[in-house]
Amino acid sequence: MTEILFDDIGSFPLPPNASKTELSEAAFNRNNDKLLFPVLDQIFELKMNAGVTIPNYSQVRDMTEQFLRPMRDENCTNGPFSLKEECAEMVEMEALDLYCQKVREQTGEKPLVRMCVTGPTELYLKEFGGASYTDIYQIFAEDVNLFVRNAMNRMKNCKIATVSIDEPSIGINPDLSLPADDIVAALTTAGRDAAKNGADVEIHIHSPLYYELACQAESINVIGMESAATPSYADMIDKTVLSDYDTYVRAGITRTDIFSMVGTLNEKYGGNVWDKPEIMQEIVTVMETPETAEKRLEKLYTVFGDRIKYAGPDCGLGSWPSQELAAALLKNTGIAIAAFNKNHK
Repeated sequence: MTEILFDDIGSFPLPPNASKTELSEAAFNRNNDKLLFPVLDQIFELKMNAGVTIPNYSQVRDMTEQFLRPMRDENCTNGPFSLKEECAEMVEMEALDLYCQKVREQTGEKPLVRMCVTGPTELYLKEFGGASYTDIYQIFAEDVNLFVRNAMNRMKNCKIATVSIDEPSIGINPDLSLPADDIVAALTTAGRDAAKNGADVEIHIHSPLYYELACQAESINVIGMESAATPSYADMIDKTVLSDYDTYVRAGITRTDIFSMVGTLNEKYGGNVWDKPEIMQEIVTVMETPETAEKRLEKLYTVFGDRIKYAGPDCGLGSWPSQELAAALLKNTGIAIAAFNKNHK
């Protein structure tokens, strides 16, 4: 069996001296060296040290505004929302390439990294809601692909092994009324250059209700599945359909729904434990242990077999209360995947 790869979704708690608003403005104003890059490096290093095989860049900005802001800027567009090539840049990937340069100098190898981009459906819904402007929707898809193409062409010291198109609204947002064929076409376009350059293209969705749309998108070959918090999601995906489309799954094997887990602890201890780190530790020492994660992966393997290509936490960790707790979850996840791979050699 091919080893299952360990990636993460992207977001992560900030260090105490940083704020999301501050970092977002620093990114747009190119205040990189003094404020932004040190934070991005610090977070990425925590992921590397936690054992993530293909870590995502340090995602510290709002997932839609990060991409929509330049698309709304008439100085950056050739027409409504149609980005100029020079404006489709991600400062996070620039920072990551500098970090990878240091690693490459030490090891002689390019680190494998994951790049996530907010998908065209998510961007469209944020800007237009339930209105139907399919021509603009397809422009968003071309813009997303341009962000990916520029990153893949410009990065010299990292290898982008995985590109994730983040589409959490597909399957759960009642405003989504775009025709299925248009969604398939947009997803295909958004992942076009990533697939062309040999990267795996994941789709990150919060519900697999319409996973077959992603299977039909020619550039997508991995379906994300938040199966740790909601095991029933695995029942919604047919292995035969995956095989027919030569598509794989990314299995969520550790929960990231921090508010639900804290709610469980609140009930257990009869009060708010959010500011009690010694109790919050139970999330990684009692609830989301390596043994629990490995059992979930074993169970999913009985269903999907070698159609599981990636595993990791369900979603991002940006809402977690501390970097230490988030890093501990990543470490537990990695231990579980390593144990699983060892047992299935």
